[in-house]
Amino acid sequence: MGSYCGDVLIHIDESLDDQDIHEIEYELGQIDGVYSACVPEKARHLMLVDYDPMDVEASELLQQVRSHGLHAELVGL
Repeated sequence: MGSYCGDVLIHIDESLDDQDIHEIEYELGQIDGVYSACVPEKARHLMLVDYDPMDVEASELLQQVRSHGLHAELVGL
């Protein structure tokens, strides 16, 4: 059985500095099933996460972002 790849876009309401962004990207990247998490330089309120939906649910990724006291929501789901 092969791995699956999905992606989800998380909108973060707050403005984050570089350190906060890198910390959240790193934390999400450590979750089993997450291939990458990145915030584009020109869209700093959006985080794109590539992941295997067989290993981790989008709601878990959102909760990890929210655990930082941030207001965030999934886009397009």
